[in-house]
Amino acid sequence: MDDCYLITPTDAALGFLAPQRLALVDGGGEQLAGDRASKTLTLHRRIYAADPTARFVIHTHSTHLVALTLAGVWRPDDVLPPLTPYYVMKVGHVPLIPYHRPGDPRVADLVTARIADRAASGTPIRAVLLDRLGPVVWGPDPAAALAVLEELEETARLWLTTGRQPEPLPADAIEELREAFGAAW
Repeated sequence: MDDCYLITPTDAALGFLAPQRLALVDGGGEQLAGDRASKTLTLHRRIYAADPTARFVIHTHSTHLVALTLAGVWRPDDVLPPLTPYYVMKVGHVPLIPYHRPGDPRVADLVTARIADRAASGTPIRAVLLDRLGPVVWGPDPAAALAVLEELEETARLWLTTGRQPEPLPADAIEELREAFGAAW
C-alpha cells in the first residue's frame, strides 16, 4: 500500500485466515491493526525498499524448493539451471541465502545485498531461496509474483524428479530469449 503494509500474521494458518486478522503495519514498521505481523516483516519491508518494482512479496515453504536446499542447489548464485524457456523469462537468476533462523534480521541484509548486486550487473532478480526455509519472490502485483513462484517451484520439481541430470539451455537459446522477450538472464 502507499504508506502502509498488509502482511499475514506470524504462524497463521492461511486456509483459515480472516481478512480482519491481516496485520496492518505503517511505513515505520509499527503495527496498526490485526494479529501480530509475520516474523519476516523486516525482510519484506527491506525488499520493498531495495527494489522499486516490488509491490507484492510472497514467502512460502514450498516442498520442492526446500527439498532442493537439502539435496544441494545447482550453484549458490543460481539455485537451478536455466532448464526451460519460461524459467529464464519468468524467474531468472535465484541466489541461495544461507540458513538463519526464521525472522532473523540478518537475512534482510543478505537479500538486499543480492538485489543490489544483481541490479548493478544488469540482471535484476525477482526471487531468492532461503536455505531450509523456502523461496521469497516479489513482483509489481500478486499475479506477477505468483507467476514467479509457480515457475520456480515447478522447475525445482523438474530438476529433482529428473535426477538433476538435464543440461541447461544452451547459451544461444538464452540469448534468443533475451532478444525476443527481454529475458533478464
